[in-house]
Amino acid sequence: MSTQVHANLTETQVEEISAQLGEPDWLLETRLDALAALDELEMPDVIRTPGRDWTNLDALEYETLVDPLDWAQEKDRITAEGVDVLAWSEALEEHGDVIEEHFGSVVDPQRNYLTALSTALFSAGTVVYVPEGVAAEDVKIRTRMNSQSLFNYTLVVAEESASVTILERQTTGADATPVEEGRYYSGVVEAVAGENANVQYGALQNLSPETYNFSVKRGHTDTYATIDWIEGNLGSRLTKTSVETRLLGDGSETKIVGAFFGHEDQHFDLGSRVWHEAENTVADLVTRGVLKDSARSVYEGVQNVGREAWNTSSYQRENTLMLSDESEADASPKLIINNHDTEASHSATVGQVDEEDLFYMTSRGIDEEWATNMLVEGFFVPVLEEVAVDELRDDLAELVAARLRE
Repeated sequence: MSTQVHANLTETQVEEISAQLGEPDWLLETRLDALAALDELEMPDVIRTPGRDWTNLDALEYETLVDPLDWAQEKDRITAEGVDVLAWSEALEEHGDVIEEHFGSVVDPQRNYLTALSTALFSAGTVVYVPEGVAAEDVKIRTRMNSQSLFNYTLVVAEESASVTILERQTTGADATPVEEGRYYSGVVEAVAGENANVQYGALQNLSPETYNFSVKRGHTDTYATIDWIEGNLGSRLTKTSVETRLLGDGSETKIVGAFFGHEDQHFDLGSRVWHEAENTVADLVTRGVLKDSARSVYEGVQNVGREAWNTSSYQRENTLMLSDESEADASPKLIINNHDTEASHSATVGQVDEEDLFYMTSRGIDEEWATNMLVEGFFVPVLEEVAVDELRDDLAELVAARLRE
């Protein structure tokens, strides 16, 4: 375990962050407990395939990346009728009881070293609160990171029979101070869907190429509730991310849709995980990615069916397309089945552009590069069709097309 960051932290710094945000005592204590736990916590588990550990988080020089009291951002929060989309200080004033009930209930603040670090240091916070029966679309959260490090936290609470669609973006701001050592971005999202509620959370990460990005998005579903995640990763130098749902209520559902496009020396370590813990639950995990230059990716998808999860349906598909001989990819889909009343499947493929398809197009007068680009754009179509948020789908398609032209 690395203690490089802990050596650079003090309780006084954490207390200063909490005081600036006007936090109650219970939250400050949660932060200080997370800080104290750093000595005992391990780094997040990394994906391992036979003979190889793909991601070495201990090797990062966190002490040069993280300044606890230096954070700068531009954040746009666009709300919809009936929904509260609030900065952290405002949310504590208006929905302090909701925050106290749910903060840390979905993502354990001491789950691992980096989540504890995020809990101790987060300064950029947003709460999306959707009251009972409210249906809302087009909630947007745009974060432009202007400092060397930024710790972001988002809590989404949808009460009974509520629904909300959220689009989140992370980019590096035009006013960001140039740095030589690199940047560090951390994002934790907790989503709670009450009975018969529906949460759709789309995220598009396009941070600058010197950024190390760590994120966890995790949701809990009540009876007949749905949480759908859509995640696009194009930016950063290294991304370690996990998108997760615990299906806790009978008849609840989740979909996790992922897309990534790596170039140059980017590294993506991507996880999709679902736990079926109730009856008649449904999960669908779909991820597609493209790599060129010397980019690398590793994907782990886990479908865990519990003993009481009768009549489970759980499906997983992951496909990676390689555009160069120097790129590397692997995938590790896993089924953990503890109940015989289950329909479940998983598949993963890694391959190159189909030579027959390429030959067909070039033989009809299409330039080889143009033909390859068309095939890559077509490769993403099955994922894009799963994205119900029009703006996110269009933005992701545009970013893919732009990267192909680089």
